[in-house]
Amino acid sequence: MRRTPFHGRHVAAGARMVPFAGFEMPIQYAGIREEHLATRARAGLFDVSHMGEIRFRGPKAEASLTWLLSNAIRRMEPGQAQYNALCNERGGVVDDVFVYKLADDDFIVCVNAANREKDFAWVTEHDREGADIVDEGDDWAQIAIQGPEAVEIVDLLVDFDARAVPRHHFRHASFADVDGCLIARTGYTGEDGFEVFVPAGDAPPVWDRVLDAGVNHGLVPVGLGARDTLRLEVRNALYGHELNDDTTPLQSGLGWIVKLAKPGGFLGSDAIAARKDEGRVVVGMVVEGKRIAREGMDVLSEGRVVGRVTSGTLGPSVDRAICLAFVDRELASAGTRLTIDVRGKEAVGVVVDGPFYKRS
Repeated sequence: MRRTPFHGRHVAAGARMVPFAGFEMPIQYAGIREEHLATRARAGLFDVSHMGEIRFRGPKAEASLTWLLSNAIRRMEPGQAQYNALCNERGGVVDDVFVYKLADDDFIVCVNAANREKDFAWVTEHDREGADIVDEGDDWAQIAIQGPEAVEIVDLLVDFDARAVPRHHFRHASFADVDGCLIARTGYTGEDGFEVFVPAGDAPPVWDRVLDAGVNHGLVPVGLGARDTLRLEVRNALYGHELNDDTTPLQSGLGWIVKLAKPGGFLGSDAIAARKDEGRVVVGMVVEGKRIAREGMDVLSEGRVVGRVTSGTLGPSVDRAICLAFVDRELASAGTRLTIDVRGKEAVGVVVDGPFYKRS
């Protein structure tokens, strides 16, 4: 198992550690429900250093990313972050990523932890423009500070007005007296907040500095368990669940990051266009009663299997069983009632539009 720069802090805090994507990571501290609700009400601190970073540099960097990624890279300005899909020739999703534009010839692509090696091999093999591509996954640590109090906490640790940073933008600046950080107003929880990239060698004391800054704001450390329930309540996709190599981003509900009309297209764009009416699509469902739908459970209509649950939990903020599932597209309309096979018992899932939880 690999360890992040903050591993010692997690152990000292009594976190329950588990294997995840090749790393030993904290799944929970006080408990998933407590950490989830604390993030929604106040603020949570997450170690996401297991994520990977790939650097694209040089005069061909933008052209390379324009071809490799689904969104409109050429519309980005320095200091902007953009959500993207990295697709294969069949239109399936190799990974969902965030791109950070430092300069016209300098980008960082943040990739999912389980896909670090796969993504680097993919982009180097399929780069047709000749960008300078470097795997910097071991060079960075990453934390996320999320929740209603998150911006106020970050503001105590930077020398600029954190409140003035727009959503999906970042600053390349010092954080907690560490130079060379990327402080991005992004996140995976549905709450306001920041994700901060810190040079790995300088990272360990940053964890303590953030916790100290958050003492009067109710900040708590949060593990991967609550990170998952938080993202599910707002219907953020998770690779390997709602995204995979076989399904297109349109099937996974990510049409808004797919720019099929961009000049020259992108890798997989022709296949995505050809498959736009093909296959099952992701829906959200509220599950009636007390049974909880879990990944891999069958979804049925009139006794026929019409789909499969990809993620499911009891949403702590909504106090209801919720799930995401791939289902036949003719059954994807809001209000459709479907049956979920929960370990041989039937539960009714009602298709709903939009997120299960919205912050006020």
